[in-house]
Amino acid sequence: MAEFMLPADGASPIMSSLGESETMPEKITFIPPLLDSHCIIDVRTPLEFAEDHLPGAFNVPILTNEERVEIGTIHKQQGAGPARMRGLELTCVRFADMTHKAINHAAGRPILVYCWRGGLRSLSMAILLETCGYPVKQLRGGYKAFRNQVISYFDNFVPPAPLIVIHGMTGCGKTTFINGLDRKHWTTIDLEGLACHRGSAFGSIGLDEQPPQKRFDTLLWDALRKAPPGRPIVLEGESQRIGRITLPGRLYDVMAQSCKIWCSASLDTRVERLAEEYAREAYRPAMAEALERIRKKLGGIHYAELKEMLDNWDVAGLTRGLIQNYYDKLYYKHRPWTPDTEIYLEDFQLGERALLDYCNALFTADKFGALNAVKITSVSA
Repeated sequence: MAEFMLPADGASPIMSSLGESETMPEKITFIPPLLDSHCIIDVRTPLEFAEDHLPGAFNVPILTNEERVEIGTIHKQQGAGPARMRGLELTCVRFADMTHKAINHAAGRPILVYCWRGGLRSLSMAILLETCGYPVKQLRGGYKAFRNQVISYFDNFVPPAPLIVIHGMTGCGKTTFINGLDRKHWTTIDLEGLACHRGSAFGSIGLDEQPPQKRFDTLLWDALRKAPPGRPIVLEGESQRIGRITLPGRLYDVMAQSCKIWCSASLDTRVERLAEEYAREAYRPAMAEALERIRKKLGGIHYAELKEMLDNWDVAGLTRGLIQNYYDKLYYKHRPWTPDTEIYLEDFQLGERALLDYCNALFTADKFGALNAVKITSVSA
């Protein structure tokens, strides 16, 4: 749907209804510090906002989803003038409410307002706020300009600190280990958490629906933006796809070239951890569907055995069978790379100590230059 831009003379229906202003609201180009200094107001429709939005933005829509479709149709069939007039008819009764909402969200902070590409919707809100004496700026190029920056960031990806990529056997507790690391020493990014998928045949069970690709990209960009320079970034090794989400730009290649840690745990521990995660009656139908999807890869005999375990709700037996007859054979039979080191995750605290010892030895001036000054201290007992 096209964004409705200003007519050639720069007039705005809202400006016309409120009276002429001596100056137009200032337009500024996006830079990340704006996310911390301003209240971000997204005036696009709820559907557009749900697909993706600037980190921390509040949605104060100028138009509803249905109104945007209606105005888009008028714009296509009758032209910009009738479309703008219809937009004014629909929205003028909401001017005061929209302005109050934006100001309440701001709570005293200056406002940065945006729409799809910096057109009439964000200009209209900016004029309303400026008319009421509230400090406001309009984002030049709107969401589209921000999205282009995110794409460029990952296409030319250079991590803000060394990446520590955690690999290992299914069930050894990689995600739990990463999320439990001491934040004083590490920046941790849960890729599977951001993607709402564990990256396997059973990976969506018990999780929310996966976000749109654009939303995942923005969440990941924001997590990396906040990473303190010099503090190692720990994240889990993934394939290029996590469910239907694709790792953006060069991220996968950079991870493949970064420090790789192989994690292991005993078979009994892996079975126990997986069984604890999946042993919920509510998951049974989804588990049956997932098992059916890998039926051919399992083969008839193994599938029948696992199906019987599922029917009898023998979750420990099921997870053991999946580990031995599916995950270990499919994912770990051939590993086309050599890990930089290996750690044992039978005990997560001991695993973190091993990781700290390795990273302290790794981060030398020769390899990481100034990062050597950021010495990681040992984990407290």
